[in-house]
Amino acid sequence: MQNRNDKCWCGSGLKYKKCHMEMDEKIREHELKGEIVPDRFTIKTPNEIEKIKESAKVNTGVLDYISKYIKEGITTEEIDKLVHSYTVEHGAIPAPLDYEGFPKSCCTSINNEVCHGIPSDSVVLKNGDIINVDISTIKDGYYSDASRMFMIGEVSEEARKLVEVTKECLEIGIEQVKPWGHIGDIGAAIQEYAEERGYSVVTMFGGHGIGNEFHEEPFVSHVGRRDTGMLMVPGMMFTIEPMINIGKPQVYLDKKNGWTSYTKDGSLSAQWEHQLLVTEDGYEIISK
Repeated sequence: MQNRNDKCWCGSGLKYKKCHMEMDEKIREHELKGEIVPDRFTIKTPNEIEKIKESAKVNTGVLDYISKYIKEGITTEEIDKLVHSYTVEHGAIPAPLDYEGFPKSCCTSINNEVCHGIPSDSVVLKNGDIINVDISTIKDGYYSDASRMFMIGEVSEEARKLVEVTKECLEIGIEQVKPWGHIGDIGAAIQEYAEERGYSVVTMFGGHGIGNEFHEEPFVSHVGRRDTGMLMVPGMMFTIEPMINIGKPQVYLDKKNGWTSYTKDGSLSAQWEHQLLVTEDGYEIISK
C-alpha cells in the first residue's frame, strides 16, 4: 500500500494523494465487488503513453503511406517491402518480423483469409479482391498496432457491404470504451450489430492490451455480455479489431505455414483495427 504523501507510482512527480490515489481506491472498490480489475502493468504511466504514441505515429504513417500503392497487380511481398522500408526509415522495427517465427513485416489477409496472412511474391492482388493489411510497430521498445481493409478495383456488392459493416462494427465497439465500463460491453455491442445484419463474428481471435509488450491483458473479445470482463480504467490501452464473416464464424489454421487462418466455409472475411487509450472521460484513438 503506497503512502498518500509519497511520490505517485506512475512517475508523474506528484504526491500519490494528488495523482492516482483516488483512482486506485475506486479500482479497489470494484475488486471487492468481485469484478476483474487491471493491475498496474496494464495501466500505462504518462511517460509510457507518450512513448507509445510515438510508436503509433509511425504505425499510422505506414498505413497512410502504403495506401496509395495497394491496387491491382501489386504482390503482397511488395506491400511487405514497402512496410519494412518505411518503418526502418522512421527509426522503428516491424513488430511481426520474427515474432514467434512469423517471417514477414506485416500481415496481408485476402478474401477468405481471416487473419495472419503471410506476404508472398506469388500472391498478386486482382480486381475484386478485398485485403486486410495489419501493421504493428516497435519504436524505442514500445508497441503499436492497427489494420485497414482495402478493396481492389471493382468489388462485388457483397464484399463492399462486408467491408463497410466491419468498419461500423469497429466504430460501434469503440463507442463502448469509457472509464468504469467493462470490456464485455465492447464485444456485446459488436456481436449485436453484426448479427442483426446477418453476419457472424470470429471468436477465435480478439483484441488485446498493448504498449509495453505486443500482447498484454486484457483479451478483448468481439462477442460477449455487457457488464462483464475486465473493468476499463484511465490509462489502459488495447486494440479493438473485429473479424466479421459473411458465412459462419468458424475458422481453421493453415497447417503448412502455421499462421494463416481461413473461414471454414470459404466465405469472405474482413477486419478493421484501431488502438485505443482509455481516458478520464472516454477514449483516444492512438493508431488507426
